Amino acid sequence: MTVEPRAALDRLVAALEAHHHAVATRRSDDDPAVDDAYDVLADAYEVYEDSLATVFGEVTPFYLADEVDEDDEDDADEDLDDIDFDDDLGEVEEAEGEPQPAQQR
Repeated sequence: MTVEPRAALDRLVAALEAHHHAVATRRSDDDPAVDDAYDVLADAYEVYEDSLATVFGEVTPFYLADEVDEDDEDDADEDLDDIDFDDDLGEVEEAEGEPQPAQQR
């Protein structure tokens, strides 16, 4: 059963407002109301995106980030520690004088 896009949009807007309220009135760094509002917002977005795709064949320019485990975040931080940003910066500075091709979206 497909939800009408207008109804899904109304639900998404309400979820955005509820999320904003939860964030603005949070009682602590780990306030469960913020987590709950986040989940409701993510669900409302997915329903809206699905209804747009089904009814109109369209999508939004947004996407939901995949859940990241804390272990994965630590691995990503360690990977960044291995990068020598100064070397990469030198390559960019050398190329600045050269014309660059336009990038496609």
